[in-house]
Amino acid sequence: METSTELLALARARYTQRQLSEQLGVTGRTIARWEHGETPLPTMLAPALRELLGMKPAAEDAEFRFIDLFAGIGGIRKGFESHGGRCVFTSEWNDWAKKTYLTNFPDENDPEHVFIGDIQPLPAAEVADHDVLLAGFPCQPFSIAGVSKKNALGRAHGFEDATQGTLFFDVARIIDEKRPAAFMLENVKNLRSHDKGRTFAVIMATLEEELGYQVHTKVIDGISFTPQHRERIIIVGFREPTDFSWDDLELPPVGPKLETILHRTDGTEPVLEWDGDRFFDHDNASVQPKYTLTPKLWAYLQAYAAKHKAAGNGFGFGLVHPSGTSRTLSARYYKDGSEILVAQGAGRPRRLTPRECARLMGFDDSYRIPVSDTQAYRQFGNSVVAPVMAEIARIMTPHVQTILARQENPLVA
Repeated sequence: METSTELLALARARYTQRQLSEQLGVTGRTIARWEHGETPLPTMLAPALRELLGMKPAAEDAEFRFIDLFAGIGGIRKGFESHGGRCVFTSEWNDWAKKTYLTNFPDENDPEHVFIGDIQPLPAAEVADHDVLLAGFPCQPFSIAGVSKKNALGRAHGFEDATQGTLFFDVARIIDEKRPAAFMLENVKNLRSHDKGRTFAVIMATLEEELGYQVHTKVIDGISFTPQHRERIIIVGFREPTDFSWDDLELPPVGPKLETILHRTDGTEPVLEWDGDRFFDHDNASVQPKYTLTPKLWAYLQAYAAKHKAAGNGFGFGLVHPSGTSRTLSARYYKDGSEILVAQGAGRPRRLTPRECARLMGFDDSYRIPVSDTQAYRQFGNSVVAPVMAEIARIMTPHVQTILARQENPLVA
């Protein structure tokens, strides 16, 4: 798979700098900086360039088919599409997330793609056939600690007892029905300790003992790819034994700093047709003033932090600078932005804009934000770091292909 640098060179051989800037929604000066190595290439530039070059796999050429459950705004999908996957089925119940998802992954681009809302009432047999199941499922406690075995009462699977009524049950019943070659599940780091460890125990017993998959888990911090500490547990499973290893992950030891995602006030901030001046005033080369905290809110946050510091607690706001990194962006960011406040000299700090939040999550500037700021903050705060998903897809894909080859030809080793 070509690197972003190689793809940029291919694109420059086909397009003038001006044409390329118009296609990508950035200035010609930005492209020149990328070419000369003066500015780091955005983490999600590669998928945008591949699509521009017509290198995105056609439906019949896709290396594997996948479904996107509890899809949010498509961060997992972006990662797996960038490594040859084709999304054939999506489920997301939130109407605002659906709007953002379909704006960026329009159904008309693939008439066979199916988008539904709530997955719970849909029979598993009606889910599209697929090779890989992807799900960033919500975390819920289970009513029974442990998975019961098949028993004389005729229950087909113990997980139906243990997980019925939880959203993980929908993942399990689809895996049971469709038997995909592999799955990738994503959740918060604390899934391991949720409900005193019972939730994770049920999940692992269901996947390994009941469904018979070879399962690998790892907590990955997005700090290697974006300037944000964001630890998430990844659960990968394969229908057949493979030599999959987390050691194959390529996690840069030093990730980018906030300066790579913040709006640039030196005149080089790209003008995006779909953003206009919503987030950034290009005439004055400055972030729109509405993102600067009001005097009242800033005074409240300072007093709140001082109160908890005096009590020996660690609660307070997180002030960040271009040369640093940030805390985890949360879905509550729309309330006051306190976990990530951008310093503005001696003046009051500001929130990140939704475009900066998109960049912080690894979405390139071609990703459109069709919803209000409040909804956008919620969506990006609930999303995944897209480049992390791409890296997981990279190391999973060869093993998926091996299983699929065996499926086609049982004599393949």
